[in-house]
Amino acid sequence: MEPHIEHSKPTSFPPHRKDTPWQVWWNLLRPHTLTASFIPVLIGTALTLKVTSINWTLFIAMLIASILIQAATNMFNEYYDYQRGLDTKESVGIGGAIVREGVPPKVVLKLAILLFAIAVLLGVYICLNSSWWVALIGSISMAVGYLYTGGPYPIAYSPFGELAAGVFMGPVIILLAFYIQTGMVTLYSVLVSIPIAILVAAIMLANNIRDLDEDQAAGRRTLAILIGRKRAIQLLGAMFVFAYVWAVAMAVLTDASLWILLVLLSIPTALKAVRGFIGKTKPVEMMPAMKLTAQLHMRYGLLLSIALFL
Repeated sequence: MEPHIEHSKPTSFPPHRKDTPWQVWWNLLRPHTLTASFIPVLIGTALTLKVTSINWTLFIAMLIASILIQAATNMFNEYYDYQRGLDTKESVGIGGAIVREGVPPKVVLKLAILLFAIAVLLGVYICLNSSWWVALIGSISMAVGYLYTGGPYPIAYSPFGELAAGVFMGPVIILLAFYIQTGMVTLYSVLVSIPIAILVAAIMLANNIRDLDEDQAAGRRTLAILIGRKRAIQLLGAMFVFAYVWAVAMAVLTDASLWILLVLLSIPTALKAVRGFIGKTKPVEMMPAMKLTAQLHMRYGLLLSIALFL
């Protein structure tokens, strides 16, 4: 992990517009990424039907809290990448509120903290209706969200970004959503969470493949940088294969319904995503493949949720 970033902090930014369009704030949330928090909650809740009926109020509270934590994490990302001089007007895949629209950095930071605070209030409600162990896991998740790009040793700048994202936005959210409904964790719920963890990690890997050259110039040590672009693309494809093989294995080796094979309908998206990276070197050229990777997570997750509900 590299503690020092070579780029200097920008000394100025565009003047803040008094009437900032709602699109600026919407883009700051990075809405195309929010399915990574919505899908795990949906899957964890769908798993509840194997045990008991769904408490919809707890589902909504968990869903909103998860989305708020991810949105806040995106804002911390925006703030700290600006502070470290990594984001410019030409950067691809960012909200751009600070470097393009002139929103003061402190406003973005305070908004992120506010979203965390609201998530905490929702967490208290969830704990009152389930278990206070949820508070411990939730607190750790929020800390990881902040430390992903905040603090002296950001996780996102290390080879462990994919691992952190996969664990906390896969099994952790899924099992929490399941636990608050049922008061337990089962082996089946753990097995179901594994391919989602892989696909969330794939989103981060795709992001790092896209930004490889810029990240390397900034002194980052991401997994994509360590193994190189070609091997990173191969790893991405292998992660997709693993997710599908896992689903087939569950259909054959466990008591999972054959409906789980619905996830195979998302294979064309996986193929397009991998092909979209091959032979590309510029971030703007790889942006469609990056979006396809996020869409794959969403489509695979929705199909898996439908299978669980059926």
